[in-house]
Amino acid sequence: MKRRLLIITIVIVAIVALIIGYSIFSKDKTLKPLEAEVVKGTFEIVVSVTGELQALRSTEIMAPMELRSRELRFRSIQIQDLIPEGTFVDSGDYVATLDRSEADNTYKDILDELEMIQSQYTKTKLDTTMQLSSLRDQIINLKYNMDEAEITLEQSQFEPPATIRQARINLDRTKRAYEQAVENYELEVQQSRADMTEATINLAKQIRKKEEIEKVMRSFVIRAPASGMVIYRREWDGQKRTVGSEIRTFDLAVAELPDMSTMISKTYVNEIDISKVKRGQNVRIGIDAFPDKSFAGVVTQVANVGEQLPNTDAKVFEVIITLDEVDPIMRPSMTTSNLIVTQTFNDVLFIPLETVHTSDSLPFVYKKNGVRQVVVLGEANENQIIVEAGLSEGEKIMLSVPEEPEKFKYEGLELAEIIREKELEKQRLEEEQKALYEQMMNRRPNGTTMNPDSRPPGQTDMPSGFRRDSTGRFPGQMDMPSGFRRDSTGRGDQQVRRNPNDSGS
Repeated sequence: MKRRLLIITIVIVAIVALIIGYSIFSKDKTLKPLEAEVVKGTFEIVVSVTGELQALRSTEIMAPMELRSRELRFRSIQIQDLIPEGTFVDSGDYVATLDRSEADNTYKDILDELEMIQSQYTKTKLDTTMQLSSLRDQIINLKYNMDEAEITLEQSQFEPPATIRQARINLDRTKRAYEQAVENYELEVQQSRADMTEATINLAKQIRKKEEIEKVMRSFVIRAPASGMVIYRREWDGQKRTVGSEIRTFDLAVAELPDMSTMISKTYVNEIDISKVKRGQNVRIGIDAFPDKSFAGVVTQVANVGEQLPNTDAKVFEVIITLDEVDPIMRPSMTTSNLIVTQTFNDVLFIPLETVHTSDSLPFVYKKNGVRQVVVLGEANENQIIVEAGLSEGEKIMLSVPEEPEKFKYEGLELAEIIREKELEKQRLEEEQKALYEQMMNRRPNGTTMNPDSRPPGQTDMPSGFRRDSTGRFPGQMDMPSGFRRDSTGRGDQQVRRNPNDSGS
């Protein structure tokens, strides 16, 4: 029993000793300062963005163009069936079916209207036929009346003058009635022709409308215009057109057949970084689905106007990157990791950003020998920064603040003047760029600048060829520009714009 208790005690003591030893060892290891080495080589400043593979060119699979007909007046048509995205098709293969519901209703309305127009056509034809037939009978009867009046006049030659005159009046009346009937008949014929022409046009128009919608309905089964891989069309908001999506008449594309011979990566750069991105910059491209693959490309298009993507607050700018090569593994809509190389520096020294510390705007690094080394810094990327002065290649520096940093002494304080000059130069360049931007924003349509807030009270625009002295006059006046003249004193401090109707000098 005692032996067993002794063994347990020894095991417990051993475990406690191991724990204490491990703690001491881990503490020593943790306290050991981490180091970094000053490296000399090629330094790149990159903008890292995520993009999406797309084909530069593609063939659209279109719904029937007749949907845009002003006669049919379709608002939208839904996609009823669509083959899976990524399916390879040959020319003429089935791709999609459009919903016929709205077209069927329109077709029924057209048939009803056609039946009504056909009935109207028949009615107009019968009405004109009966009307003209009645007018012809009336003309014949009036001709008989005129002949009878002529016979009556001939037989009244031996009658009293009053009877002869009455017979002549009756003949004139019947002749005038006959001539009016003939003239009215000719007008009625013209009107009947016009009515029949209108009815015929309306009937032909409706028949053509019926044939057109029948042609459209036969085209509601969409087939591929060429060979390729089917890619779904994207809406303005980025959503893909799938089963149930509506096709508007101004955009009849159902899907696309991308040309895989030239691929691009479509990406969006944050407004903070867009000033660094320019056309022609090289890009290193990776495909997330194949992390072991790497491709080269170049920036070919940078948007001038920003936009706000759905469900985000940040403003971004569209950037198009064209790949230099194509691989069979590439597929549209694959996610890409793009490193846009905005600047490259050769044979420069650089260190990790974590090693740089500042005190009173003075950058420095910690060395193991107890020195705070002042450094002159240059451009930086996401992880590293260029050292222009203060360090040499291969030197070891600390990655974190050491214990008792106040014991480290400064070296390289003579570089403070260089650092200050760099800061002043940077501020000067920023002010020049700001002034240039404000000048562009305040530029008039005719090319002169306008910024009323920057002029003294009462001062007008400065004409070309003048400069003011401390009093506001122009003692150094040069040639008088067109449209100005001197005042009575001969000074140029009161310029008056010439009236177009003024012939004075």
